[in-house]
Amino acid sequence: MTASRVALVTGGSKGVGQGIAEGLAEAGWTVHVSGRDRARLKGTVERVTASGGVGHAHSCEHTDDDDVRRLVEAAFSDQGRLDLLVNNAWAGPRMNHVNPEKFWERPLSDWDTLIGVGLRAHYVATHAVAPLMIDQGSGQIVNISSVGTRAYLHSTLYGISKAGLDKLTHDAALELREHGVSVLSLWPGLVRTEQLLASGVDNIAGVSVTDAETPELQGRVLAALAADPGLHQRTGSVVITAEEAAERGIAELEGGTPVSPRAMFGGGPVFPPLAPT
Repeated sequence: MTASRVALVTGGSKGVGQGIAEGLAEAGWTVHVSGRDRARLKGTVERVTASGGVGHAHSCEHTDDDDVRRLVEAAFSDQGRLDLLVNNAWAGPRMNHVNPEKFWERPLSDWDTLIGVGLRAHYVATHAVAPLMIDQGSGQIVNISSVGTRAYLHSTLYGISKAGLDKLTHDAALELREHGVSVLSLWPGLVRTEQLLASGVDNIAGVSVTDAETPELQGRVLAALAADPGLHQRTGSVVITAEEAAERGIAELEGGTPVSPRAMFGGGPVFPPLAPT
């Protein structure tokens, strides 16, 4: 029997991370998920099992570098390999998204969540997994980023954190390319998370909630990318979920038509694949 491919999804207890775990499970992956809420992690594992995969839950404080390193090592040691790291752990301050405050009206402590967790935790996990993937001669790292890299979204610091993620993707891909390890950024559009549905709003930034992407679509797109033999040629680039799903014919099982966020910044370019060597 062929062993399943192994993924680690950080911040996998709810929302996008949970959906990614389910989408990968549909393709038969073994999925390790991390977070702080043990009950929610148990729920994700149950969803992974119901979707056809094998799930493992790990409690992790992603502000603790040693805890993140132990997490990566535990996920790797389960089967002696790790094919995919999805950096999704994120934290943000409470904000008024209807009438957002300007950056100078916000406390400086916003930096501690958006940069200290939203950017640093991704770097720490990538730093920990890189030697393992180099030794096995393969692997994929995906950073869950956002159109906030190019368009104003939520706050100045939010944009800084997401732009930092895309730069991490590009430069880490450059250093890892010769080792057979691919690095991508994934840009979900508006996603139908529990939090969004509970908010009562019917559209955000002109996108109807009925056309928002499901969290599971992110995992289905990542599973398709991982199975693509030409994936390494795209290392260093940004992948927009809605566009990739349309190109690959990956439909939303719950209906709706995902809308690419590219129009939010005028339709310009994003990080392309690395130039040929």
